[in-house]
Order: sequence, then structure tokens, then C-alpha cells
Amino acid sequence: VQLQASGGGSVQAGGSLRLSCEASGRTFSDYAMGWFRQAPGKEREFVAAISRRGGSRYYADSVKGRFTISSDNAKNTAYLQMNSLKREDAAVYSCAADRKPVWSNDVQLNQYDYDYWGQGTLVTVSS
Repeated sequence: VQLQASGGGSVQAGGSLRLSCEASGRTFSDYAMGWFRQAPGKEREFVAAISRRGGSRYYADSVKGRFTISSDNAKNTAYLQMNSLKREDAAVYSCAADRKPVWSNDVQLNQYDYDYWGQGTLVTVSS
């Protein structure tokens, strides 16, 4: 599956952005999706994940209550709504897809277990 992330940009602290991750090439609903981010000089870190059927979601503590992950199988797209952005949220955000069995409602937290990655989209946050 090919993943295309978009929606990054520059916002002031306290602002909002919505990232999109559009999938093509395979059946989107076969995949659990995740968002990760990497700030300059830091390792890539987990942000949020959603199960293939959308029934389970999981967030990093640093974004809990501010970010929301969702997916729309009809549009083959996963989203990351980011509210109340802080300067420390600035990073390159990447989406990833992990193929799951049809019965699975699991999320995938381990970046090394994802099968496909999209290119990153840059988010900058100014004070």
C-alpha cells in the first residue's frame, strides 16, 4: 500500500491542524494505522494508533486529550486532528500501516512492526 501524508504546516501555539494519510494500492480496511513523529535530533516516537475497524485507539501520553486519530474506510484515509498545539509538538509526522487479520481490533504501537510508511509532513509550532 502507498501512503501519502499531508496537512502539515506552521501554526501558533494553541492552534490546530489536521493531518491526512491517504492510502492506495491495497484494501485500506485491512490495515491498522498509526502516526509517528520525529523532531530534529530526536528519535521517532509513537503518537497515535487506530485499529483496522476503528474500534480501538491509543495515544501517547504527551498528546492524550489534544490529538484525535480517526479513519474513513470509504475515503481510504486516516486522520490526525491536532488541537492545542505546543512547541514541543513540532516535528515531521509520518503515517504507517500494519496489516491485521479480519477479526483484529488491535492497535499497533511498535513502529518496527508496521508494514508500510508514508513520507513525512512537517509541523512547525511557533510561540
